[in-house]
Amino acid sequence: MKTEGERRRLVGKVKSNKMMKTVVVEIERSSRHPLFGKVVHHTTRFKAHDEKGCKPGDVVRIVESRPISKEKRWVVEEVLTHGHGINTDLADETAGSAQS
Repeated sequence: MKTEGERRRLVGKVKSNKMMKTVVVEIERSSRHPLFGKVVHHTTRFKAHDEKGCKPGDVVRIVESRPISKEKRWVVEEVLTHGHGINTDLADETAGSAQS
């Protein structure tokens, strides 16, 4: 069994919080293609248990945990930076154009 210090920790951006106490966190990483040498970007999405009330756009640190549900094996450990939210930016743009 893994102890507290052996758990994996990842940093990513919250993409969705439309489930109850669950957020979708997207992790981006880059690697070099072994043959062509081009930098290839990879994104992985994890479902994480959220007791902190994260919003889309927040940058969070997630930590590995025991299985909580069928797809949920991560827990939000800390909110590193607060984002503006994906939906609020669109609402501000439409409100500004409606007033013009």
